[in-house]
Amino acid sequence: MLLSGGIDSATCCGLAHRDGYALYAMSFAYGQRHRVELDAAKRLARFFEARQHSIVSIDLRAFGGSSLTSERPVPKNRDIGNESGGIPDTYVPARNTIFLSFALGWAEVLGCRDIFIGVNAVDYSGYPDCRPEFVDAYQKMARLATRAGVEGRGVTLHAPLQSLTKAQIITLGIECGVDYSLTHSCYDPSPDGAACGACDSCRIRKRGFEEAGVEDPTHYAG
Repeated sequence: MLLSGGIDSATCCGLAHRDGYALYAMSFAYGQRHRVELDAAKRLARFFEARQHSIVSIDLRAFGGSSLTSERPVPKNRDIGNESGGIPDTYVPARNTIFLSFALGWAEVLGCRDIFIGVNAVDYSGYPDCRPEFVDAYQKMARLATRAGVEGRGVTLHAPLQSLTKAQIITLGIECGVDYSLTHSCYDPSPDGAACGACDSCRIRKRGFEEAGVEDPTHYAG
């Protein structure tokens, strides 16, 4: 289970837990400015009684290329419904490819046959590594690149939220017993962890709760 601490990965945990999977959670300290999300990931791992929660440290700040891994300001108050605006500055180059590669290696060691990732291609910020084409391509690669795959024991990559809106994801999570007060979404939180309310992730989150008719438990700055 790739566990970031946000709404989507929390909902994936809820689905897998409901369906009886034994959870092994993997999170990443990759030099992100919103490192507070790791505290949320720890809370969620405990909440869903993960058998193990591995936090992997990798320094993507060494490459930069994103406002999440550099000193560049995080874009605020963008038109998140306008895909013609291009890929936003919060895109971290190859992040999901890197994360899935770590998860694939750990899954092979553990003997796990399933990897869950909470990518979404509807209410998202326009990242290329959240699209169905990416998931399908990675699935094929995973079965070619591992001993388990060659021996016919390859993993199945699950992306159950791909075609859902954020409101649908939240509604589904509520049905699975997810406590969204444990989650964190903001890309640019204040020192005390309060969400900014203006980055893409905050705005998508707020809109999702509004459309789902569910109270947003987030503490927003100001």
